[in-house]
Amino acid sequence: MQLSTHTPNTLMGIKTALAQFKALPGWNPKRAVFCMEHTGIYNAHLLDLLDQQKLVIWLESSLQIKQAGGMQRGKTDKIDAQRIAQYAYRFRDQMCLWQPPREIIQKLAFLSATRQRLNQAYNLLAVPVAEQETFISKSLQKTLKGNVKKSLTALQEEQKVVEQQIKDLIQTDARLKELFDLMVSVPGIGPVIATELLIATNEMQTISDPKKLACHAGVAPFEYRSGTSIRGKTRVSHQARKRLKSLIHMGTMSAIQVKGDLQDYYLRKIGEGKHTMLVLNAVRNKLIHRVCSVVRRGEKYDKNYTIALA
Repeated sequence: MQLSTHTPNTLMGIKTALAQFKALPGWNPKRAVFCMEHTGIYNAHLLDLLDQQKLVIWLESSLQIKQAGGMQRGKTDKIDAQRIAQYAYRFRDQMCLWQPPREIIQKLAFLSATRQRLNQAYNLLAVPVAEQETFISKSLQKTLKGNVKKSLTALQEEQKVVEQQIKDLIQTDARLKELFDLMVSVPGIGPVIATELLIATNEMQTISDPKKLACHAGVAPFEYRSGTSIRGKTRVSHQARKRLKSLIHMGTMSAIQVKGDLQDYYLRKIGEGKHTMLVLNAVRNKLIHRVCSVVRRGEKYDKNYTIALA
């Protein structure tokens, strides 16, 4: 039996739709699965309401659903709903149920997003002014700097406030503080990267395996080869959490500039003639494996740590 309905994305609209589902003959909440694509904050009302009623939720990547459907034409709310339903039925044996993150993780995610937007706004104003300095007169440069000085100062102050809010949020929660301290003990993993890892992995609960995390961050290499005729380069997938990938790359660049085993590894591989990006990606993977390792052991990073032999 099929039910076709259209309601606004509000609490009242969702309650109306659920009431219609419950009125269906043979409705059994224990056998129902609500599959939806991830749309950020636009999922919030629906997820909250379904979770309150202890209903089973399957939250899937929109890209995953799109690619599983093959070549597609047309896009409306009704067509999208049908495609999601078809996807859920076809891949029901691969169902991955959604578990709600703690409220503190949701707060951390919003604060982290705010920090990112403030940084982007600051750079949008500051970078052009700095870049044009050698191409224009000093008097004009002074005028242009003055035009954005107050805005840049205000943005800096707001950045400091958000940074402190993020720090306080982590420090006041025992579990977050423990994970955060373990992560930042790894050389190359700073506070911003650690915060993003906490959010992306839901406190290392959704993703704790280093290979899966590397794939999620877009640093896991994949081969492109078929038979004897197709031999493409081994490369990473672009279907990744780009924010996390960018931060991991920044951590890698920081790690190889400091004396230590990662710098030694980088210089050795470059000296052997390995491609720069190939070596950098290997260092990225090492950082991710180390983060997962310290979390799994529950001990801060120790460069002298060795696995005990039986």
